[in-house]
Amino acid sequence: MFSIYITSFIVGGLICVIGQLMFDVAKMTPAHTLCTLVVAGSILDGFGLYEPLIDFAGTGATIPITSFGNALTHGALAEAEKHGLIGVLTGMFEVTSSGISAAILFGFIASFIFKPKGNI
Repeated sequence: MFSIYITSFIVGGLICVIGQLMFDVAKMTPAHTLCTLVVAGSILDGFGLYEPLIDFAGTGATIPITSFGNALTHGALAEAEKHGLIGVLTGMFEVTSSGISAAILFGFIASFIFKPKGNI
């Protein structure tokens, strides 16, 4: 059981290291890094490679932002098989809507609790 935690930590850490290298070495902006990692997760899922990564690494592959791209593509492909073109649009939001809603809700609540540090 301990090896599951180690594997998850290493894979999740490697994904984060890739993101950090994109910041430091490639001098990418946070927005470019975020989009690149989401698209990478989508591409990996499109080729059927992200689910085996999740099976191998568990939460090490489901927690980083690449998993959001995986979820978008996975939902779109699954619903496209059932409903055609309209399923591509509805499938993406069906799978990710709860996470997006939670981020909006908790961000709204945090805006009342915390104060910004400076003039932005």
